Amino acid sequence: MQNYLEGLNEQQQIAVEHVDGPIMIIAGAGSGKTKVLTTRIAHLMHNGVDAFNILALTFTNKAAAEMKERVERALGNSEARNLYIGTFHSVFARILRAEANKLGYPNNFTIYDTDDAKSIIKDIVKEMNLDDKHYKAAYVYNRISAAKNSLIDPVIYKQDTQIQQEDARTTRPLIGDIYEAYAKRCFKNGAMDFDDLLFKMYVLLTHFPDALAKYQGRFRYILIDEYQDTNLAQYAIVKMLAARNENICVVGDDAQSIYSFRGATVQNILQFQDDYEDVKIVKLEQNYRSTQTILNVANNVIGNNKNQIQKELWTSNVEGEKLVLARTMTDNDEGRFVADAIKEQQMRNHYGNKDFAVLYRTNAQSRSFEESLRRMNIPYKLVGGTSFYQRKEVKDYLAYLRVIVNSQDEENIKRIINYPTRGIGKTSVERILVRANELDKTFWEVISQPEMSGIHSSQLEGFVMMIKSFRAMLEKHNAYDVAFAVGKHTGLVQELYNDKSVEGLARYENVQELLNSIKEFTETPDEEGELLDKSLGSYLQQITLLTDADQNNDADADVVKLMTIHAAKGLEYPCVFVVGLEENLFPSSMSLYDRADLEEERRLFYVAITRAKDRLWVTYANSRYRFGSLVQNEPSRFIQEIPENHLDRTFTGASNRPGPGQAAGGFGSMLNNTFDKMPSLKKLADKLAAGAPAPHTPTANFVADEVVGMTVGMQVEHQKFGFGTILTIEGGANNRIAGIDFGAGHGVKKIMLNYAKLRIVK
Repeated sequence: MQNYLEGLNEQQQIAVEHVDGPIMIIAGAGSGKTKVLTTRIAHLMHNGVDAFNILALTFTNKAAAEMKERVERALGNSEARNLYIGTFHSVFARILRAEANKLGYPNNFTIYDTDDAKSIIKDIVKEMNLDDKHYKAAYVYNRISAAKNSLIDPVIYKQDTQIQQEDARTTRPLIGDIYEAYAKRCFKNGAMDFDDLLFKMYVLLTHFPDALAKYQGRFRYILIDEYQDTNLAQYAIVKMLAARNENICVVGDDAQSIYSFRGATVQNILQFQDDYEDVKIVKLEQNYRSTQTILNVANNVIGNNKNQIQKELWTSNVEGEKLVLARTMTDNDEGRFVADAIKEQQMRNHYGNKDFAVLYRTNAQSRSFEESLRRMNIPYKLVGGTSFYQRKEVKDYLAYLRVIVNSQDEENIKRIINYPTRGIGKTSVERILVRANELDKTFWEVISQPEMSGIHSSQLEGFVMMIKSFRAMLEKHNAYDVAFAVGKHTGLVQELYNDKSVEGLARYENVQELLNSIKEFTETPDEEGELLDKSLGSYLQQITLLTDADQNNDADADVVKLMTIHAAKGLEYPCVFVVGLEENLFPSSMSLYDRADLEEERRLFYVAITRAKDRLWVTYANSRYRFGSLVQNEPSRFIQEIPENHLDRTFTGASNRPGPGQAAGGFGSMLNNTFDKMPSLKKLADKLAAGAPAPHTPTANFVADEVVGMTVGMQVEHQKFGFGTILTIEGGANNRIAGIDFGAGHGVKKIMLNYAKLRIVK
């Protein structure tokens, strides 16, 4: 066994060696929290705690697997396999399968993903004769999801006055009825959605005292990663499980709480000290990731939040380069600036493509960066595209496998009953559904018992016999054997193979890749550490509970990563661009009227900053198209919170972008060509950078000049915006548009010269 405590700093060691009683570890960005968590588990086991009595909850399967592997390596034995380590959803799914009979579910219940859930909601909306454009499935699903994560069942939902008033305000008063029908449909289908894995776990512990006592006794030591991301349901479940022993360790960073839209509440970590007496608090403030300059910027920004646990990140790393703050004329210029800067850094400092990440507030911002990267032949990956498991052909194949494991699963039976085509039309399906509702039976019961339902069809009988033959394989064959038989005997693989189009070939390759993944699953040692369960049911649960982070299989590919800041949490890159720092975009316009929302936006900026290891750029555009209109932007308030001594300001526009090899960082580097030719422009820019001008009073006897003679570099006066310098002129004779810099007070404005009233100063 290696010395597992070796390499820990003082605070990390304190966190590891505190064994009994509640402890909260405030782990700043890049402070080695995973190392602390895994070492703490190893320390517990080294001191005689049975692995079966330790529960560690994470937010990704990848993090859970890494923790288990590190513990096993530290202890030098296989006892780590007996740990209960996993995501909230995977661990609770495991428990719920063992206790399913208490809740009236089969132990092989189906787990519906988001698309499955929305499909059922669409059916219910249709059955209730509601307008599906008004009661959109995505909106209704989000309301139901939020209710479950707040531990609100359909009965409470329909009785809660505030909820009903909110639905009435949005003119959707029947969401409660849809929720009730949805819950009944899932129960009838023997299925739970993702939110049910939390909600039903809470029901199990509150309604069945023997189950609560059982798991309180089993999980004597509980560890929770990313505690700031927990929601009400997760908080309540953990509090019940820890109530007997109170040996609970939570690790997190309130400054990185950014998922309120998923139901997460930062109050869980802020109020942890109120839940337990004699809480040990340890702060991990030494950062091993970033330069001191990047940390100084992060500390200054997050210091503006009032609702936080105070900490100060520091590092023994180098001081590092200043943050480059780039102002661009348009969003297209912003995209070009980023691409130019990446190319320049690759030539100057020999970075690879994978060393760069471009982070934005919303997915819609990616276009200009994609176009610019393509134009310069820089390979990139857009993180957050369609998941492999959400592709139609893959979902069709998986639907067969899910029905074989759980024949009550009506949603997936409807998906496959006539695919490939076997002569069972839509009218027949609707007739079966009506009959099932009349008899209060499941879809499967109706088609498998024609003597009871009165529905006879040779095609239906053939379908039922086929599914039963596959079900007979479950006990003696592993997941791959069953899946291979499905592909062969249903004709599904053959149908895809027969399609020789480019799209058809891609679909065929996707189902082959699915079979490859099932084969790999059956031949890989089991991660759970119990029996080597290679059954089809075990495989389906594993892939259903994959998170977005777990599905990033090409993390090492040499490509620039483009993603939202939310998707970047937990990641790190040598070079990071945080783009679109404009009011109403970042911070979002929806966050400007509530302190809690605004502080979450600031935490989001903090997360973006702390993804960077060596170099950081922050960019914003004076104008960009939003919702089809050209919008003039004010710089984000967050820019003002960055210390000036850590900034290297630069400006770029359509007329003065750096050429190949020209420096893309530093105030002078981007404007050398322009300023060399026009010293007066630099003089004015320096003057404007010093501070905002006083409100403008137009010159006496102000008379607008003809715009025909206006050229780049001229100084002009506008009655409202004051004195400015023409930076760019674009367009034809009848629609000339000037980009005019009016200084710190108004910034750069795009003005149509034919309609503007401008006086030429010189």
